Amino acid sequence: MNASLTPGQTKVEQVKLLIDGQWVESKTSEWRDVVNPATQQVLARVPFATAEEVDAAIAAGQRAFKTWRDTPIGARMRIMLKLQALIREHSKRIAVVLSAEQGKTIADAEGDIFRGLEVVEHTCSIGSLQMGEFAENVAGGVDTYTLRQPIGVCAGITPFNFPAMIPLWMFPMAIVCGNTFVLKPSEQDPLSTMMLVELAIEAGVPAGVLNVVHGGKQVVDALCTHSDIKAISFVGSTEVGTHVYNLAGQHGKRVQSMMGAKNHAVVLPDANRTQTLNALVGAGFGAAGQRCMATSVAVLVGKAREWLPELKELAANLKVNAGSEPGTDVGPLISKRAKERVLGLIESGIKEGAKLELDGREVSVPGYEQGNFVGPTLFSGVTTDMQIYTQEIFGPVLVVLEVDTLDEAIALVNRNPFGNGTGLFTQSGAAARKFQNEIDVGQVGINIPIPVPVPFFSFTGSRGSKLGDLGPYGKQVVQFYTQTKTVTSRWFDDDSVNDGVNTTISLR
Repeated sequence: MNASLTPGQTKVEQVKLLIDGQWVESKTSEWRDVVNPATQQVLARVPFATAEEVDAAIAAGQRAFKTWRDTPIGARMRIMLKLQALIREHSKRIAVVLSAEQGKTIADAEGDIFRGLEVVEHTCSIGSLQMGEFAENVAGGVDTYTLRQPIGVCAGITPFNFPAMIPLWMFPMAIVCGNTFVLKPSEQDPLSTMMLVELAIEAGVPAGVLNVVHGGKQVVDALCTHSDIKAISFVGSTEVGTHVYNLAGQHGKRVQSMMGAKNHAVVLPDANRTQTLNALVGAGFGAAGQRCMATSVAVLVGKAREWLPELKELAANLKVNAGSEPGTDVGPLISKRAKERVLGLIESGIKEGAKLELDGREVSVPGYEQGNFVGPTLFSGVTTDMQIYTQEIFGPVLVVLEVDTLDEAIALVNRNPFGNGTGLFTQSGAAARKFQNEIDVGQVGINIPIPVPVPFFSFTGSRGSKLGDLGPYGKQVVQFYTQTKTVTSRWFDDDSVNDGVNTTISLR
C-alpha cells in the first residue's frame, strides 16, 4: 500500500497526492522529511503541493459532487460499513506506522485509531442522522418539511498529534452526508493518515469524492480562499486556527476551528485518592502531553494539597522510551523544535519562581540517544501569571496550583482564556453538580480525566479553544456538512374550491 513504511526500512518513499482517484507524484520542488522522533530516521518525504495540484484536487471534488450528492444514502452508508471493517482489520498494522512517525506508544496509537473508528461507525447511522422534519396541515391543505442536503466540496486540515483519529472525525462524516472532500494531513506524520485514505478507496469511495493534498501555509491558505470550497474543518494550534477561521470566514465559508487548551483537573479532598492520582498522571503525561485534552494543570483544593508527594512519586515511576518498546509510558515529542520549546518553558518556570518537583530535562534513553525525549516534569508553587500556566506547553509537564475552596477553583478555571476541557474529582454529587453548572468550559469530566465525548454527542470546546458554533462530530457535524431546505407545499384537486386572490402574507 502507498506510503506504508515499516520501522527500520531503509528505502525512503515519496508520499503521494490523491487527486480524482489517482495516486499522483507531486511536481513540487519543496519537500519535507517525515522523521521518526525516537531515532531521527527519515521514514518518507512529503511534498508541499503546488497551487495547480491543489486546484486539481478541488476541481476533482467539484466534478464528483455532481453525481455523489445524488448517490442513494444507503449506498453511501454501505461504503462506511466496509470502511469500518477494513480499519478494524488493519488497525494493528497502521498503529505500528503511527507509532514510528508520531512517537506514541503502540497502545496509544491503537487508541488513536479506535477513537476515529468510533466516528466511522457512527456515520453508518446516516439514514437517521440526516433525516429532515415534517409537519402536516400547517395551514389548509398545506404541508411543510425540511431536507438536509450536502453543501459541496469541503476541506479538512489536521494536526500531528492524532494522525488517525482527527482525519476520521472529518472526511467520513463529510462524504457520507453527500459532500466531497479535500484532506490536508499534517506534514509531520502523514503516513498513517494515508493508510486510512487507502482503506477508504478500497471500501468503495468513488474517484474525486476524497482527495488528499500535502503542504504548509500556502496549501492551507489556498483551501481557505478557493471559491469552490464550501466548508473548512480545522484542528490544531490557536495561532493557525485563528488564521484559518478568519481567512476562510472572509471568503464566505463555514468554519469549525478547534484550537489550543489549558485543561484543569480540580481535586477535592474527598475524591478517591488512588484513582484520582492515577488519572492525573495518565492524563498529564500520556502521549508525552501532546493532546489538546491533556490535563496540564492540577488544582489541589484544601487538604488535597497533601497528595503532592504521591503525585510526584507516581510520575517519577513512568517509563520513558520509544513508543515501539514494550512497557513505555511516555514516548518522544514530535520534533526537535517541539522539544526545544518545551525545555524553554520549563526553564521559564524555574526563573519565574515555581518549584521544580520533578525534572525531566536530562532524561536518557539507551539506544535512542537522538530521540526527542522529555521526561515527566512536575511544578508546584505555580501562579496564574507564569508562562508555564498561561501557555499551552504541549509536553509532559504538569503544573500544580493550590486553592482553599471549590468556589476559588471554579473562579480560577473560568478566568483562564481557554475552554477546551476540565475535570472535577470528588465523591460529592452536590459538588459535581455545582461544578458542571458553573464552569465555563466546553467539555467537563466528573472523575474522568480526559472527557472527550463519544460520537453520539459532539466535541464541544468553547471560548479560546473553539471558533465556530458546531462541533466536529456527532449530530452537530451533520448540521455543519448539510444545508437545510424548507419546502412548503399544497396540492389541489381539479374540483377544488377557488379561494380567490390572497394579497396577505398568511396561509389559509
